Amino acid sequence: MSVQFASKARTLANLRSLLKSAKIADLLYFSVAEWQQNSHEILQKISAKFATPLIIRSSCAAEDNHKTSNAGAFLSLLNIDAKNQNAISQAITKVINSYGENALASDEVLVQPMLQRVKFSGVAFSHDPNTCSPYRIISWQDGEDTTAVTAGNSQIQTIQIAAETNAKNFSGNLVEKFSGVLDLIKELLTIFDNQPIDCEFAVLQNNEIYLLQARPLILKQIIGIRPKPLALSLYRELVTDNIWAYQRHNYGYRNLRSFPLMPNFFGLPYIDVRLSFNSFIPASLNEVIAGRLVDYYIQRLVDEPMLHDKVEFEIVFSCYTLDLPERLKILQNFSFSQNEQNAIADALRTLTNRIIRPKDALWQGDADKLKILNDRREKLFASGVDNLEKIYWLLEDGKRYGTLPFAGLARAGFIAVQMLKSLVAVGILSHDDYDAFMNSVSTVSGQLARDRKNLDRTTFLSKYGHLRPGTYDILSPRYDEAPDLYFNFAEKNKQNLVENVENVENVAAEKSNKIFSLTLPQMKQIGELLAHHGLQCDVVSLLDFMQSGIQLRELSKFYFTKNLSDALALISQVGENLGFDKQDLAFCSVGVFKELHVSATKAKVLLQRSIEQGKARFEQTTKVSLPPLITSPQDIWAFEYPQTLPNFITQKQIAAEVIALNLSDAEFKTQNLIGKIVCIPNADPGFDWLFSHKIAALI
Repeated sequence: MSVQFASKARTLANLRSLLKSAKIADLLYFSVAEWQQNSHEILQKISAKFATPLIIRSSCAAEDNHKTSNAGAFLSLLNIDAKNQNAISQAITKVINSYGENALASDEVLVQPMLQRVKFSGVAFSHDPNTCSPYRIISWQDGEDTTAVTAGNSQIQTIQIAAETNAKNFSGNLVEKFSGVLDLIKELLTIFDNQPIDCEFAVLQNNEIYLLQARPLILKQIIGIRPKPLALSLYRELVTDNIWAYQRHNYGYRNLRSFPLMPNFFGLPYIDVRLSFNSFIPASLNEVIAGRLVDYYIQRLVDEPMLHDKVEFEIVFSCYTLDLPERLKILQNFSFSQNEQNAIADALRTLTNRIIRPKDALWQGDADKLKILNDRREKLFASGVDNLEKIYWLLEDGKRYGTLPFAGLARAGFIAVQMLKSLVAVGILSHDDYDAFMNSVSTVSGQLARDRKNLDRTTFLSKYGHLRPGTYDILSPRYDEAPDLYFNFAEKNKQNLVENVENVENVAAEKSNKIFSLTLPQMKQIGELLAHHGLQCDVVSLLDFMQSGIQLRELSKFYFTKNLSDALALISQVGENLGFDKQDLAFCSVGVFKELHVSATKAKVLLQRSIEQGKARFEQTTKVSLPPLITSPQDIWAFEYPQTLPNFITQKQIAAEVIALNLSDAEFKTQNLIGKIVCIPNADPGFDWLFSHKIAALI
């Protein structure tokens, strides 16, 4: 039997006699007009019908329909005394007021008894809202509060289960905990003629399941982290196929050359964690100890998956720091002897000295390559070679003199931050000292904001025009391709820009915060510690390394993205000449342009074939949803999303309206960002333009 969705209240009323897999609590509902006309009679009915505490729930037309979903947007009030008509009346009035000025007379209020002895409650989707594919998504929170998930409470947990998953594919207690909810989803799909479902549920201590709400699931596919084939192939070409391993080996880590770091499953990119962990092992470390250390890293990640984006800070020992011996003590819990801990420390000390000592520091050689990159790019564009040859050499030089030194400087920048943190850990620097030091480092973001104030449009774009918010995405316009999308060049109020430059450069502290400097006792302490730990640099050299390492990491990315961005621009030109627009080119592989450079073939046919293959693969990509961390084949069937731990750049707090940045939105205007907390998908340097606007904060 097929049932049509109606309001929240009427949908539940219609389902009460049909639903077999779950119960629906007794209910009473009425319209706003009915309440305004005869509230006394309604209150009498409520008191006569219910004896236990009540929940007064919203049920209005704007809440849920086939076009929009406003789950949790309107008021529900809990634990209202069923015999206190004054309290009930006040609660109903508050719920109606939450509908706002555009409330309809036909909007409703739903009254139900509060469920008792709730074990857990949540929201379940029949389909993944991001991919439109039949994955069951269940978000829940343990405890009595049945509004916790839709209210956005922080302790929410989420699992994903493929629709046709058998019990054998589950892990842990997922079958026992959610099998009833899965049965509920399946029955609702049958009742609503396979329309995608979004429902709220509660499970009691006796395992009875109650349906709290059923509504149509609004599906609007969001590609999100799914890169198109060209972007994926460029990243592999420039970074993960070879460059990453060459850099690690050059800096004294294990030799893993020729091992591709980034496999992909149906176009979803993953990092090979065991390979990555091995690449952080010093080449001089004993093989047996090295193997056990990698096993420890993997076990830590499996036990604490929320650290998946923090492995270098929280799990891996990849360099020597002033607090390393103390941090290594955790290995005692995993049967590493003191001698083995000392061996790890010695290997990391040797490696770190090769990187930081002033006489022949590896990072300085990488910094020198950036000038070579710029010189070769200028010569290339001054030459008369065709676009295909330019594309080839922009990418080849981009690897040799761009991403390779960038990877090295990024490693130096990481070691610099680790060393700085260790100075705080051992008590020489305070957290304010740490913030002041980070504030003292000149950044591309800060320079961009200053130049936006001081340079004319043409000069500014000649310097920063190559940046694009999606570094590897041909569909993301460069600054110089759509300057008015990113900047308001008509802005005459320079004071706004001056204030914003100050915000950028002092983002970690108030304007009155101190300039970073060391006292003589601090310098003496650092010098003594460096000697004690066998690190081959003095205090001044260490500070120079830390400042340069942090600064050059960002600067080197700024430089190598010029080659990449210019290559993407030329790829657009080549494609346009052959009859393909950027939307098509996003689906090809970069390998086709390398092939066109060295082959005598029909260029249009070859490019068309690559685009068609890419589109076919990407169609699969958009339908597949996989866990952020895969530890076994069973994870692709059912998995729990790990809890996340945020990384905070500063110690400040802010409250403001949040806006998720969507540059493709036709209504997008840069002035709408002023005073907003802006959310972006990644920390790409192409988003530096945001700091030329008076945003409140950045996520």
